Amino acid sequence: MNFRGRTREEPEINLIPFIDVLLVVLIFLMLSTTYSKFTELQLRLPVADADAQRDYPREVIVGVASDGRYTVNREAVSGRSPDVLAQALSEAAKAGRESVIIISADATAPHQSVITVLEAARRSGLQQITFAAQSSAQAGGR
Repeated sequence: MNFRGRTREEPEINLIPFIDVLLVVLIFLMLSTTYSKFTELQLRLPVADADAQRDYPREVIVGVASDGRYTVNREAVSGRSPDVLAQALSEAAKAGRESVIIISADATAPHQSVITVLEAARRSGLQQITFAAQSSAQAGGR
């Protein structure tokens, strides 16, 4: 009796024929594929001067300078208290409570100056408030 174990050979996977087949499939796909260009619509959009047609009576632009001075619709406001600013906002709001306050503050303006504008708008009964900002592309061009 021969009790010696048989030596088994480990199976080996040969990758070269596999790679050859994949290359042939890749070449076939490259040659048989058609690259079609999608048609694009050529549009000519209408041109209009948007600033000339825009209606401004509802907008009240409040400017806040870096030193805390205020302007309402490009007119300087004498004083820096919320009461003085509220009076100027009430006079400038031609549409009444429907007016929109646009706060255009300098980047280095004190935070308290902007809060004062918000308080003045609240005292005037104006509730629609937004902030003006410029894009980084516009800021870099200056």
